[in-house]
Amino acid sequence: MAAEPMSPARRRQLIVGLVVGLIVGVGVSLWTGFWLWLPAGVLVGLASGAILKPPAD
Repeated sequence: MAAEPMSPARRRQLIVGLVVGLIVGVGVSLWTGFWLWLPAGVLVGLASGAILKPPAD
C-alpha cells in the first residue's frame, strides 16, 4: 500500500512548523542556558505543524 504524496501546501506547513520550532528552541535554550531546549523546540514545532488544520489547496 503506497502512501499518497504530500501536497506542496502541506509540505510548506511542515517546514514552517520546523523553522518556528527551531527559532523557539534556540531562543529558549539561549535564554535558559540549557541546550536540551533546542531539540524540544524543534519537536514541538514539527508536532504543531503536523497537527494543524491542513491548508486549503
